[in-house]
Amino acid sequence: MWFSGLRGAIAFALALHLPFEEETKQVIVSTTLIIVLFTILVMGGATMPATKLVTYLAERQNGRARLESEDRHHLDQSSDMSQDEGEYVHVQTNPASPTSDEYMLSKTVEFGRSMNIDDVDEHVAGQKMEHHNTLPPSKPNASQEESQNSFRIFFILCVLLIAILLVYLLIKFKFHYLPESIAIVVLGFIVGGIFQLFKHFNIGNFQEEEMLNPTIFFLVMLPPIIFESGYSLHKGNFFANLGSIVLFAVVGTAISAFTVGAGLYVLGEAKISYALTAKQSFGFGALISAVDPVATLAIFSAIDVHPTLYMLVFGESVLNDAVSIVMTDTIIHFNDTEAGSAIGSAIGDFFLSFCMSGVVGVVFALVLALLLKHLALQKTPSLEFCTVCLFAYGPYFLAEGLRLSGIMAILSSGIVMSHYAHYNLSFMTQVTVQQVFRTFAFLAESCVFAYLGMAIFSFTHSFQPAFIIWSIILCLAGRGLNIGLLTLLANRFRQTKITPQQQFIMWFSGLRGAIAFALALHLPFEEETKQVIVSTTLIIVLFTILVMGGATM
Repeated sequence: MWFSGLRGAIAFALALHLPFEEETKQVIVSTTLIIVLFTILVMGGATMPATKLVTYLAERQNGRARLESEDRHHLDQSSDMSQDEGEYVHVQTNPASPTSDEYMLSKTVEFGRSMNIDDVDEHVAGQKMEHHNTLPPSKPNASQEESQNSFRIFFILCVLLIAILLVYLLIKFKFHYLPESIAIVVLGFIVGGIFQLFKHFNIGNFQEEEMLNPTIFFLVMLPPIIFESGYSLHKGNFFANLGSIVLFAVVGTAISAFTVGAGLYVLGEAKISYALTAKQSFGFGALISAVDPVATLAIFSAIDVHPTLYMLVFGESVLNDAVSIVMTDTIIHFNDTEAGSAIGSAIGDFFLSFCMSGVVGVVFALVLALLLKHLALQKTPSLEFCTVCLFAYGPYFLAEGLRLSGIMAILSSGIVMSHYAHYNLSFMTQVTVQQVFRTFAFLAESCVFAYLGMAIFSFTHSFQPAFIIWSIILCLAGRGLNIGLLTLLANRFRQTKITPQQQFIMWFSGLRGAIAFALALHLPFEEETKQVIVSTTLIIVLFTILVMGGATM
C-alpha cells in the first residue's frame, strides 16, 4: 500500500488550477509533474517485482514455520530421540537463534512500517486540512468556465434524452408518416422557443447552449455519421453506380451552383432581390448546393426506397460535400485579375482532394486489416475495439489536417474496413463495432437536427423575403436542371436506366442540412451580408427538411 501510492493526472490538473503567482505556480506544476512521472514510472514499474518479492518472502517464512511444526510433531512422538536431535530442536526453538531473530525482525519491520504509514497518513491529512484552510479562493473565470461547460453538456444530454423518448413513441405507435429527423427538428424548435420565453422574462440566457458550433459539427458530429453509413453500405450497389454518382456529385453540383449564383446576381443587379456581388452570389450558390448526407440518410432510412435510387442520392450527397467545400473556398479566395488560373486551380484542387482523400482512407483500412490478421488481438476484445475506433477516426482528422476532404477519407475507410477488416475481428467485436457506431451516429444525427431547430432563435437574423423566395426557386431549378441533363447522359451508358419516377424523387430529395449551414457561418463577408446569407440558408435547410423531406415519404 505504501509503495503503490501513485500520483496521476488529477494532481497535475489541480496544480494547473492553482491561483498562485506565476513563478510559484510554475515551480509547483513542474514539481508535481516530476512526482507524477516518478511514481508512475519508478514506483509503478517496481510494484510488480516488489509484490512478487514480498509474496516470495512470506511463502518462504510460512514454509519454515510449517517445517518447524512438522519437526516438533515427529520429535515428540519419537521414543529414541538422540542428543543431537535435541540440540537441533533446541537451536531451532531458541529465541536467540537466527531463524527466530529473522522472524521477530520481520514482524518488527512490518509493525514499524504500519506505524510509519499511519503517521505519514495523519501528517498528510493534517497538511491537507491546513492547506484547505489557508487556500485562497480560485479564479472566478476558471470556475465559471467549468460550470458553463458542465451545464452545456447537461443541456445536450437532456435534449438527446427527450429525442430518444420521442423516437421511441413514434416507433411504438407506428406513426410512420413523420420521419424521426423531422420530429427532432420540431423538438429543437420547441426547446428554442421555450428558452426564448425564458430570456424574455429574464429567467436566463441560453443562447450559447442553443448555438451550433461549426467546429464541433465537423470534428465531432459528422465523422461517426459518415463512417457508419460507409461501414454498413451495400458495396455492390455503390460500385455499380459509381460512375453516375461521380457525375451527379461533380458536374451536377457545378451546374446547381452556377444556376443559383448567376440567378441571384442577375436578380440583385435588377433590384428584384437583395443585391450581392458576383463573389458573394457564387459563394452562396456553391454552399447551398451541398446535398446533406445526414438529412438524406435520415429520410431515406425511414422509408423503403429502391436500392439504386438510395445509392444514387446517398452517394451524390456524400461526394458533393467535398465539391461544395472546395468550390466555396475557391470562390471566396477568387482573384478577379487571375480568373483563368483560379478556375484551373479549383479543378486541380478538387481532383487532388478527391483522390488523395480516398487514398488516405483506403490505406488506413488496409493497415488495420493487416494488423488484425497478424496480431492476436481477438484474445483481448477491448484492445481490438479500441484499435478499430482509432483507425476509424484517424483518416478523417488526417485528411482535414492536410486540407483534404475528411468526409471522403472516412467514407472510403468505412467501405474498405467493412470488406477486409470486419472479418478479421472476433465475433464479439464485430457486434460491438456495428452497435456502437450505429449508436454514435444516431446521437450525432439527433444533435444536428435538434440544433437546426434551435438555430432559428440562437442567431441574429436578417430575413429578406424576396431573396429567400428566389433562392428557393433557383435551388429547385438548379436541382431539376442538374438531374434532367445528367440523367440523359448517364442513361446512355447504364444498363439499368434511371426511370422518370426515380428522377423526380432525386430532384425532390435534394435536401440541404447542417453542412450548408456550417459553411454559411464560416463566410468572411460583411456582417450585414453574412446575416442575410445565414438566415436564408437556415430557412432553405428547414424548408427542404420539413416540407420536401416530409413530402418525400
